Amino acid sequence: MKVKVTTLDNKAAGNITLADNVFSVPERSDVIARVVKWQLAKRRAGTHKVKSRSEVTRTTAKMFRQKGTGRARHGAASVVQFRGGGVVHGPVVRDHGHALPKKVRALGLKVALSLKAAEGKLFIIDGLSSSAKGAVKTSALKAKLTKLGLENALFVGGAELDKGFVKAASNLPFVDVLPQQGINVYDILRRDILVLSKDAAAHIEERLK
Repeated sequence: MKVKVTTLDNKAAGNITLADNVFSVPERSDVIARVVKWQLAKRRAGTHKVKSRSEVTRTTAKMFRQKGTGRARHGAASVVQFRGGGVVHGPVVRDHGHALPKKVRALGLKVALSLKAAEGKLFIIDGLSSSAKGAVKTSALKAKLTKLGLENALFVGGAELDKGFVKAASNLPFVDVLPQQGINVYDILRRDILVLSKDAAAHIEERLK
């Protein structure tokens, strides 16, 4: 598929041909769901913790005599039904991550890229650079993006990002910037528009071919 290439100044910069086996695959919502679930599970800290019966500090003396009180038999104050007792089946520190085959992860990325392309929300930029006069300022960058209609977008640059562009974009609440090696399904879907630099597009094709 052929896509127009523009600059941050909204000027034409030629065309680029994107591989159909990466940017034109059929929609698979089930694969997208699996990849997003896998990503979010890895991000969970898993540090939630409560004390079980064996971990609380309570007296081990028998609470009252076995017979004659008319009450149920109890031997320890650390059981779950008493205030200050342990919690049964509570959360413990653990890793929430799970395995997902590489082929499924790769397919999920292809589907996410293809989805943006099919919706007309894939833009190719000649380069993400702040070399243009005033582009390092957040206000100037915001004006450029507004003119391009990219107020809510994920920008994916080359292997090394331009520090000026990253700094200017960091104050824009609905703009994310990632290097080409950091592109992922969740970040693609959480922003309305996907913007790739020419270098990033070439890298992604090479990675997913």
